[in-house]
Amino acid sequence: MTPIYFTITSAFTLSLTGLAFNRSHLLSALICLEGMMLSLFIAIAIWSLTMNSPSLSMAPMILLTFSACEASSGLALLVATTRTHGTDHLNNLNLLQC
Repeated sequence: MTPIYFTITSAFTLSLTGLAFNRSHLLSALICLEGMMLSLFIAIAIWSLTMNSPSLSMAPMILLTFSACEASSGLALLVATTRTHGTDHLNNLNLLQC
């Protein structure tokens, strides 16, 4: 395994473990999701460059677009949660209450 692929794989794995084990704040979960998306973006960009196919050149841009939409949705949820509950602790959120 080359160092570039090892770095991308370890960044994705660290973000995934951070998302799985550190679930106390919504902001930390969003940052872990962004780390996962950025490592996937870099991996797909490198993959499309090594394949030299013109049909694969749009895949990183589509992933980056979806990542931007996910980030804006996450920040909107963070702002709405902080305004209604006063904090972004995931333990205090109860979705069954109105």
